[in-house]
Amino acid sequence: MRQVLGVGSAPSPSALFPRGPGGGVEAPGEAAAAVRALSARLLGLAADPSRDPDPSVYLALRLAGDHDLRGEKRYLARLQDAFQHRYGRSLQAALRPHAAPHSHPQQDAVATEHTTRAEAEWPETGRLALYLLGLRATCPPPEPGPQRSLVTWLKYYLEEDWAGSRQHGHPLTSYYQYSLGVLALCVHRKRVREEVIRRLLAAEHHGRFGHAGGGAVDTEAVAALAFACLERERTVGARLAAELRAAGRRARRRMVEAQGPDGFFGNVYSTPWAMQVFIATDACRMQPAYGRAMAALLENLDAFTTAATTAQALPALHGRSYLDIASMRCREEPDALTPLSPELPPEVPGNVTVRLVVECPEPRCPQRRLYDRPVPAPAGASLLDVLRAAAVRGPHNFTFDTQDTPQGPFLSRVLGLEARQQKRSYWQLLTAPSTSLQMGVADYRPHDGETLILRLSEW
Repeated sequence: MRQVLGVGSAPSPSALFPRGPGGGVEAPGEAAAAVRALSARLLGLAADPSRDPDPSVYLALRLAGDHDLRGEKRYLARLQDAFQHRYGRSLQAALRPHAAPHSHPQQDAVATEHTTRAEAEWPETGRLALYLLGLRATCPPPEPGPQRSLVTWLKYYLEEDWAGSRQHGHPLTSYYQYSLGVLALCVHRKRVREEVIRRLLAAEHHGRFGHAGGGAVDTEAVAALAFACLERERTVGARLAAELRAAGRRARRRMVEAQGPDGFFGNVYSTPWAMQVFIATDACRMQPAYGRAMAALLENLDAFTTAATTAQALPALHGRSYLDIASMRCREEPDALTPLSPELPPEVPGNVTVRLVVECPEPRCPQRRLYDRPVPAPAGASLLDVLRAAAVRGPHNFTFDTQDTPQGPFLSRVLGLEARQQKRSYWQLLTAPSTSLQMGVADYRPHDGETLILRLSEW
C-alpha cells in the first residue's frame, strides 16, 4: 500500500481528514477509493455462503459510507436464522425443566440439563452483544418483539459471565466480551445495573484488562466505548457519570502514551478499536495521535485480509464508532457498492523450510520444549499448511486440531494438549524470539528460515 501520509509527522487531524458521517474524522479523499475497495472486499467475503455469518461483518457494512442494501439484507437474514434459532425462545422457557406430552421424562431431563448447563457455562456474551448492535443498526429496524428476549438473554449472560469471577477473579469469557455486553445494552437504551457498571470501572481502575502476554488495547477500548455510551445516554447519576468520564480520559491517555513510532495503538489490529474511542468522545480532531494512527492504517490496509479483521478496521476508517449506531436514522443511503471477489494468494515457486517449535510451561510440562524440527513446505504456504506438512512427516509424529470460528481456524490442540477457555489457556503463535503473530494460522505465511513457536499460554 503506497504511503498516504508520513507516520512520523504530527499535523492537526482536522487539517488532514474530513469529518465522517458520524461526526468523527475519516480517511482523506485520496485514500477514500482504497477504503471503499476494502468495503467491497468485505462484501465479497460476506457473500460466501460457506462462511458462518458474523455480526461484526454486518456492523461494518452498516457503518460504511457506501452500501449494497440487497446484499446487507441477505446477510441479515442469515444472521437472524442463526441467532433466532438459538435465542428465539424465552429465557424462562429455555431454563425451565419440562417434558412435552408423550415424551420420555428421563431423556428430556438429561437434554434440558445439558442445554441449560452449556448455556450457563459458556456465555456467548460478546457474540450476542454484537448481534444486538447489528439489529439496532438495521434500517428500517426489525420488530422490537423478538429483541426483548435477546436483551433478556444478554443480561442473563452478563450475570453468568461474572459468576466466574467468584472463583477466578475475572469473567468466564473475558473483559472484552463483558464490555461488549454492557455497550450493546446501552446502545439499545436499556438501563444497566450500577453493580454491572462498577465491575468494569473496578477492572479499569486496577489495570485488569491486560493478560499474560501484555496489554490489551482492544479490551480497554471497548470498555471505554461502554463508559462513553453510559455517560452520553444519561441513565446514571451525576457521581457515576463523573467516574465514567474520568475512566474514559484515563483510557485515552494510556492509548496515547502506548502509541508506537509506527503510529499503532498496540498493533495494527487493535488500533481501529482505539480510534473508535477518540471518534466516540469527539477527541479525534484535537488529538495528533489519531492522525498518526489513521495514516498508519492507510499505509497497512493490506494487513486486513480476513472478514473479521476487515470488519474491525472499517468503522474507524469511515470515521464511525459503535456509538453512532444509537443515532442511526433510516434516510436514503447510497446503494452502489459492488462486491469484490476474494483474491487467491499468488502462487510462489520453490520451497521454504520453517523451524517449528512447541513449548509448554512447567509444571504442566516438565520438559517444556515438546517439539523442535525443521519442516519443509511450498513457498507461500500458510502456517496452517506448515502444520499439516509437519503432521505427515515421520518419525517424529506431530498432531494438531483446529476449531472453525467466524474469524477462521483456531488452533485448539497440539500434541494432545488442549487449549481450554475455562482454563484461560490458548496456543500463542510467535515468531522467534518472542514476537506475537497478529494473524491466525490460516493467514500468516512464514518465510524461509523463520522459527515459529506454538506456546501454550494463559490469558
